[in-house]
Amino acid sequence: MIARLDGMLIERDPPRIVVDCGGVGYDVVCSAYTLAGLPADGENVKLRVFTHATENKVALFGFIDVQERKLFDLLITAKNVGPTTAIAILSGSSPRDIASLIAKEDVVGLTRIKGVGKKTAEMLCVELHEKCAEVLLAWDANGGLRPVAMPAGAARPGKRRSSSGNPLVDEVMSALVGMGCSPIEAEQAVIDLSVPADATIEQLLRQALRSMAR
Repeated sequence: MIARLDGMLIERDPPRIVVDCGGVGYDVVCSAYTLAGLPADGENVKLRVFTHATENKVALFGFIDVQERKLFDLLITAKNVGPTTAIAILSGSSPRDIASLIAKEDVVGLTRIKGVGKKTAEMLCVELHEKCAEVLLAWDANGGLRPVAMPAGAARPGKRRSSSGNPLVDEVMSALVGMGCSPIEAEQAVIDLSVPADATIEQLLRQALRSMAR
C-alpha cells in the first residue's frame, strides 16, 4: 500500500496530477486545497497518500499536509462518504474551516460547499461533530499539532489566566474563536459549563458546542 510519494510533479489535469518517482509516474487525485498548494511543474513535491483498492482498480488520493489527510480519514468513516466524495468536500475550503463547520453542526455552512446537500451535511454533523471538535483542539492556530488533553487546572506555558478564573474555560473560549465564533458567542457558550475536577479541554468544548447547537 502506498502511503507517501516524494518525486517530481510532471503533469496536472485537475483533479488529477502525475508524480514521477524514480521513473514511475503515479496518477494521484487531489482536492482543490492540495492543488492550490502544489509547486510548479518540474519541481519536487511530497504528498501523503491514501490507497483505495477495489476489485477493478487502484486509485491514489494525495494530500499536501497532515491536517487534510486527518480530516479525509474522518470523512470516509461517515455513512455514504467514499474517497471521491471526501475529496470533493475537502475542495470546499481549508481543513480547519471544514472541521469547524462540522464541529459547530453548521448544516447551512456545509451546504455552501459544492456537492454537499442538506442530508449529507446533517449526516456529517451527527456522526463527526465530536471527532472534529477533538481534531481542532489538536491543531494550533497555524495548523500544527499540540497536545490534545490537559488535566483540569493545568495552564499552558506563556498563557495568562483570564477573568474567567479557569484556564481550561479560557482555552475553550480561544478554541471557539479559532473555529469562527465571535468573542461574545464564545463567552456565552461557556457561561454554564460544568467543570469537574478531572475535566479535559475536549470534554468542555463538546459541552460548549452542544449548548450552542440548542
